[in-house]
Amino acid sequence: MAHESLQQEVYRIIVKGHLDSDWSAWFDGLTIVQGNNGETMLFGPLTDQTALHGVLNKVRDLGLPLLLVQRVEPDADNVLM
Repeated sequence: MAHESLQQEVYRIIVKGHLDSDWSAWFDGLTIVQGNNGETMLFGPLTDQTALHGVLNKVRDLGLPLLLVQRVEPDADNVLM
């Protein structure tokens, strides 16, 4: 029986509002980048869909409007806002 490799998916999540980098640990170690347009990008690998939904639940709990959830290639040049 072949084992599928456990590869983490990389996500870019954009919310309206600013979060500083101190929130990174709470958001499962995602990188936090503030945009000049009043938006914040959370970026990085998540282990599975459960982890993704956990991050989205935290966004909801903070009352931040969710603008984008996108799976990106790990080496993509277009990850920044």
